[in-house]
Amino acid sequence: MALNKRNFSQENGQAVAIFGEVLADIFPDGSVLGGAPFNVARHLHAFGLHPVMITRIGHDELGQQLLDEMTRLGMDTAGVQADPIHPTGQVKVHVEEDGHRFEILPTQAYDYINAGVTHMVTMSTKPDLVYFGTLAQRNMEARLALDNFLNYGTSPRFLDINLRDPWYDKHTVRRSLLRADIVKMNDDELGVLATMLRLPGKTALEHASAMIKRFNLDIVLVTVGAGGAWLMDQHGTVTEIKGTELPDALVDTVGAGDGFAAAYILGILKDWPKDITLQRANQFAAALCTVRGAAPKSSDFYLQFLKEWQI
Repeated sequence: MALNKRNFSQENGQAVAIFGEVLADIFPDGSVLGGAPFNVARHLHAFGLHPVMITRIGHDELGQQLLDEMTRLGMDTAGVQADPIHPTGQVKVHVEEDGHRFEILPTQAYDYINAGVTHMVTMSTKPDLVYFGTLAQRNMEARLALDNFLNYGTSPRFLDINLRDPWYDKHTVRRSLLRADIVKMNDDELGVLATMLRLPGKTALEHASAMIKRFNLDIVLVTVGAGGAWLMDQHGTVTEIKGTELPDALVDTVGAGDGFAAAYILGILKDWPKDITLQRANQFAAALCTVRGAAPKSSDFYLQFLKEWQI
């Protein structure tokens, strides 16, 4: 399915269905809500789109924090399922001498996203684009729910590759690529996939080209940190932008990739040219590096982008 054959018009509602995990980073002094799908959803909402987060949380304090935060932001909570047994997803952050070590806990509520509920929400949403990742596929029940999520409609499917040891394998990666249209990853992840999938070629561009042909992809999108980003389309055309100079007020790079994905999705739905989309996504990701964590606390952070991008 080629991107230029799809209708991304504003009249279609510009809804984005987002499937995946909500994770609370548990620090010694408190917790912070995150997870790539939730971070993307928060940004898309601030950009004026209608993200519907399809996830599952526990009957616990962290789950209530998520609902309270989504309500505070004015986000749609129709896709948030409640699990009476399993806890809201957690990542334990261990502070060690050489930095932080992140432990993604097993058997969390998002591993049990219900297929039937997911199907009903997706049908009622009729999204213009769907987003999914790899982490939320580690359990069979969530994989079945993802099947329902992806089998409905002809909306473009955006796969965000987030390789987190030990929660990915060749089968999950292949399965995801076969169902995606647009795939985003960083340059390190492209190298891992090239080895895992035995992609022919020696360069990143050759690996991207091989991936497009093998999995019938529309676009492979690669971020290179401070070096910028590039993409290759199904015709082999490459669009590349240089990195945005990191601000002097750099705080951390947590969630920068999620911000990039959100701005790129916005560009698709607004039909921006590819180079403009890449540039703005990179600009937004760099700006996020000036705030602590994956998302700003105040919506004022987005005002400059809404004005500059005329959205």
